[in-house]
Amino acid sequence: MNFTNKLETAFQKNSNPENAFAMAKYMRNHFSFFGIKTEDRRLIFKTICKEKQSEISENLRAIALELYSKTQRELHYCAIEILIKQLKGNYKKEDIQLIEKLLITNSWWDSVDTIAKNVLGEYLVEHPLEIENVIERFSNSENMWLNRSAILFQLGYKQKTNFDLLKSECEKHKNSDDFFIQKAIGWALREYAKTNQQAVKNYVINTNLKPLSKKEALKNIL
Repeated sequence: MNFTNKLETAFQKNSNPENAFAMAKYMRNHFSFFGIKTEDRRLIFKTICKEKQSEISENLRAIALELYSKTQRELHYCAIEILIKQLKGNYKKEDIQLIEKLLITNSWWDSVDTIAKNVLGEYLVEHPLEIENVIERFSNSENMWLNRSAILFQLGYKQKTNFDLLKSECEKHKNSDDFFIQKAIGWALREYAKTNQQAVKNYVINTNLKPLSKKEALKNIL
């Protein structure tokens, strides 16, 4: 039995209909779930990954896409976790095609935010010459989730954050009425404020952000 089938079978055996109902409801019924809690899911996933390590290493991109094509959300989470763990330090330039596909497939905040920070963000650390083209393309896309990713990809950068680029993205999208864009702007600024509080405070005070973005950005600033 290959990795994907073995994982799917194990999740099915450990499914919990009551939890599945609650999880689906929390995600506004965009996805179905096995109903496996995060800690249990990760334990099952880790065990099978150890058994199938060579198969994953040889076919990780195809496996990620296959998992992402499945119905249950837990399998999507596993696809993302495989990429985060296996591709770090090993991203190819053309992997942006895979990243974009995952961002616009089965899209919701839980997957998009994790991919934006931990996959797209890491990819662009390893391929910095791609930042301008990728972020401009994502930012100008009609797909809101790509817009959100362009705002959030620097979440883990801390002192290495390009604040001018972040401000540029905020400026570009500050008039959006989309809840997810307004929240992303506030979140990205709030996160950078942990590194440079005064810079964020000055920017927010002098920029006509939407109330939600402003509130989120200044949440932890005195």
